[in-house]
Amino acid sequence: MPLTLRQAAIALGLALFLAVPLLAEAGASPALLGLANRILIYAIAAVSLDLIIGYGAMVSFGHAMFFGLGGYVVGIVAYHTFGGEPLLGWSGSNAALLVWPLALAACALLAVLVGGLALRTSGVQFIMITLAFAQMVFFVLVSLQSYGGDDGLMLERRNMLPFIDISKPTTFYYLCLALLVIWTVLCSFIVNSRFGLILQALRQSERRAVNLGIRPFPFRLAAFVISAVGTGLAGVLWANYARFVTPDMAAWSKSGEFMAIVVLGGLGTLLGPIAGTAVFIALEQLLSIWTEHWMIVMGPILTLIALFGQRGIAGRVFGGRRD
Repeated sequence: MPLTLRQAAIALGLALFLAVPLLAEAGASPALLGLANRILIYAIAAVSLDLIIGYGAMVSFGHAMFFGLGGYVVGIVAYHTFGGEPLLGWSGSNAALLVWPLALAACALLAVLVGGLALRTSGVQFIMITLAFAQMVFFVLVSLQSYGGDDGLMLERRNMLPFIDISKPTTFYYLCLALLVIWTVLCSFIVNSRFGLILQALRQSERRAVNLGIRPFPFRLAAFVISAVGTGLAGVLWANYARFVTPDMAAWSKSGEFMAIVVLGGLGTLLGPIAGTAVFIALEQLLSIWTEHWMIVMGPILTLIALFGQRGIAGRVFGGRRD
């Protein structure tokens, strides 16, 4: 049975990601592995954001708060673990199976709070409330002078997983790739489930869905929390990858990057944002080599794609939204 264009694109993309460590080693270019690792981590956040924007029409301009919170939970626990200072009587831990769920739980709790308030509004009000909360989180992180304040916080070493040594760059890369695949497949199941179909029905016509007996708030809040957890996972991985966290992880500009990546890749595709992440970061790297004012060039490029490629660079391949 011949492969469809979608299946061929998925197979090619996965093969390229799997081959990156080999290509980096063959070309003696460790920077290639780091660049690909960044793409994988940002792609997890972009897929998570697409879940609520592309399928739920919930335009969150503050999703970086979950990226920052996930990273800072890892950083703060590491600080107390290796600094010898107890945290509320707890000496800390470097076990990923303990620290990572703790970080994701913190993101879920914050999402319940933010979503519980923001989802009582819609449109511009929803956007502004998510942005306001993100700015609050950003300024809280800046004010944490014990944890570096503006300068951020260094991690002495990466978290530990049983039977896997993620201190090795290649091993950590493949862990990020595996988590991206698992998260994307999970989001795909969610989108195609009864829950996902209801979420899409609410996006297309809330009045019709309500007339059928659907209560919008619980479904949208659940989607918002799931999306926040995925973005928090990206923050956790970033903290372990860079071994450094800063308040900029929660800045509005980071939320803007995630939104630009989703639009660039194609709304309502899940796979499109992965391609969008690769193109966005590759463009950023190439343009920054050419000029230090690369944003001046990047802006018009993204604008043209948004104007003339309404389904994104991968929308036609992965079946992006037409509305």
